[in-house]
Amino acid sequence: METAWSSGSRSSSASVPTLQDPLRIGLITAPNRVFMAPLTRGRATREHVPTERMARYYAQRASAGLILTEATGISRQGLGWPYAPGLYTDEQREAWRPVTSAVHAAGGRIFAQLWHMGRVVHPDYLEGAPPVSASATTAPNRAHTYDGKKPYAEARALEASELPGIVKDYVHAAKNARAAGFDGVQIHAANGYLLDQFLRDSSNKRTDAYGGSIENRIRLLREVAEAVATAVGAERMGVRFSPNGETQGVNDSHPEALFPAAAKVLQGIGIAFLELREPGRDGTFGKTDVPKLSPLIREVFTNPLVLNSDYTKETAEAALASGVADAITFGRLFLANPDLPARLLHGLPLAKDDMATWYSQGDEGYTDYPTAG
Repeated sequence: METAWSSGSRSSSASVPTLQDPLRIGLITAPNRVFMAPLTRGRATREHVPTERMARYYAQRASAGLILTEATGISRQGLGWPYAPGLYTDEQREAWRPVTSAVHAAGGRIFAQLWHMGRVVHPDYLEGAPPVSASATTAPNRAHTYDGKKPYAEARALEASELPGIVKDYVHAAKNARAAGFDGVQIHAANGYLLDQFLRDSSNKRTDAYGGSIENRIRLLREVAEAVATAVGAERMGVRFSPNGETQGVNDSHPEALFPAAAKVLQGIGIAFLELREPGRDGTFGKTDVPKLSPLIREVFTNPLVLNSDYTKETAEAALASGVADAITFGRLFLANPDLPARLLHGLPLAKDDMATWYSQGDEGYTDYPTAG
């Protein structure tokens, strides 16, 4: 697909990248730096199988420099969201093929975000068994279930002997993603989910090789990243962090030390990109006074760094010009604006999304938003 963004290799000011410039991400070239952030939408089946309307939805947004899918479960144990998709069964893998084919036919590029929710899985999804986590802790607030919101249950601490199986689940899902036609995968290590629960000391109380020191708390992430890189190629893999501030009850006492150290490990593995969700004091969803850590992470991570959270065109361009960001993922703006890159380029009005339809199962608020034309 030829877009308004895809001609030419650089803007007229070659030293200052802009949103319309192409960017090399591992083995692919993104024609612009307006990436689509992962957005849970709840349009799969109750068995977590992708549906035909998901193909239409993602294809409509194929002008994004890169699409990152909604969080997608790597195992039955790790998936606890109503009607969210998975990538751990043959049926799920085959149902993703029409999605990736539709995106590619429309000229797009798409990575699957791989998800294990850890303690944020309600026992209802596990036939009454407790969720698992780094330690025996309980997430705050309440879980989304098929029977409404319910209090979270205390997680069972994973035994060290179980962790190789978690790694294998990530590898299995990554191989399924490639078999389904995805250009690559993103490991979800943010937002208080399993890998984040291991990374941060408010949720990781372990005293074995996976707890205590920063090096130990990074260990599971490193093992997952190395194994997935071996399976599908580091150049086809990204990772997502949410380094500054609390999310779903998960926090760290020294994030300025933890996350640059984790990013340095990922740089050594050679992943294609690292995405950071960094809310600020005035975030629409999630607010924190903890300073953004992207400048520190930029010092140790030299591959493409992608920033996320409440960006406008103006603040996105400033982040690119500063040299900290190489691209920006836009979330809610992509919901109601399937042609977001063109709208930003031409200064066209931005439509507003309807929160009531974020997680509903129909086309309304999903595939019925028109393009600006």
